[in-house]
Amino acid sequence: MVGGGLAGCEAAWGAARLGVEVDLWEMRPANMTPAHETDQLAELVCSNSFGAQRVDSAPGLLKAEMVMLGSLLLECAAACQVPAGGALAVDREAFAAAVTERITAHPSIRLIRGEIDAIPPGIVVIATGPLTSPDLAAAIEKLTGEESLYFYDAAAPIVTTKSIDQEKGFWASRYGRGPADYFNCPLTKEQYEHFWEELTNAKVAAAHLPGEETKVFEACMPIEELARRGPQTLLFGPLKPVGLTDPRTGQRPFAVVQLRLENKLGTLMNMVGFQTRLRWDEQRRVFSLIPALAQAEFVRLGVMHRNTFIHSPRLLEPTGQLRKLPRVFFAGQLTGVEGYMESAASGLWAGINAARLAMGEEPLALPPTTMLGALLAHISNSPSQDFQPMNANYGLLPPLAQKIRNKARRNQALSERALKDMEAFLAKWQGLAPQ
Repeated sequence: MVGGGLAGCEAAWGAARLGVEVDLWEMRPANMTPAHETDQLAELVCSNSFGAQRVDSAPGLLKAEMVMLGSLLLECAAACQVPAGGALAVDREAFAAAVTERITAHPSIRLIRGEIDAIPPGIVVIATGPLTSPDLAAAIEKLTGEESLYFYDAAAPIVTTKSIDQEKGFWASRYGRGPADYFNCPLTKEQYEHFWEELTNAKVAAAHLPGEETKVFEACMPIEELARRGPQTLLFGPLKPVGLTDPRTGQRPFAVVQLRLENKLGTLMNMVGFQTRLRWDEQRRVFSLIPALAQAEFVRLGVMHRNTFIHSPRLLEPTGQLRKLPRVFFAGQLTGVEGYMESAASGLWAGINAARLAMGEEPLALPPTTMLGALLAHISNSPSQDFQPMNANYGLLPPLAQKIRNKARRNQALSERALKDMEAFLAKWQGLAPQ
């Protein structure tokens, strides 16, 4: 297994659980990436949220399937969870430490600190993520015969909780769903218009490569890029006020910036949806225009970093195998899945299939009616000429036999079918599910 991120750790765990000896290679700390700060496995470099937990949501369904497959990361996440309404969010330092401890303690996993700069011999899972080292990226390009595509992902700033002006905001979850785990920073119409004007005219960090500004995944669009689409765009995106009532006024604010807890201690908060590539001095200036954040202490400012991924539809099978060299598996964001859990889930399945191949058994494709099966089928068979990263979503699943007009009931039915089909699949293939 090459890469000690979310996908690589799940791949190592999935393979080792089936009784296979695993070497897990991680180049940090000898060679650090532009985004990582520690030598811990499964370090989270962007948000600390793994998305919704409800099984009748696409992210929640994916998590439920991962639990059925024996996910290590979800076990660790449960032990490191911090309040986030209906979402699963973790204390990032505690989470990485827990994953590192479990991996290093497993008798069938050998953690090797060092860089892999070529495709290793034998059965291998490449899960080096969006920050694959240049030498290995070149080796992958040579192996696949394709130029690696790329996009640029943005991370949101983190502020200290004590520096937020609690008198200028309120705690609530949208529509009152779940505990009041989000701190909401309201803006009046005049405050919003001033903020929007300054945001759209703020200076961004210089591009590292030509064309960088055109290679941003839509779901991680920098806040300033969204704002430039028009004065109303943010009001229907990260600053939308719907479902929120300011208890001080009894009215819905004109706009709202939400903050989410970043750690278990509650000392840090993440600016939800504020991925950015503004210059650091501009971030402090513009984001301090939000009344509740006028005196905010930023412990991490937004950053922009290169993300690399292959054109999976031309290269991969739904099993994760490279079509031209089936002993090689790819997993994680490198394959064009987007999101923490999507990356981890693809790694888990690639690890299971790599173990099956090592034991002389046939690698398997999951039912396309499951969320993970549908996601892997999409990235390996997408007909799009402009292949882009994909999150888990209900649009990937085959339609139900009976049409259901109500969206909530339809999603619930899709989830019920997925879990039923996953259960039947695991019953058929004994040994895949944890006992």
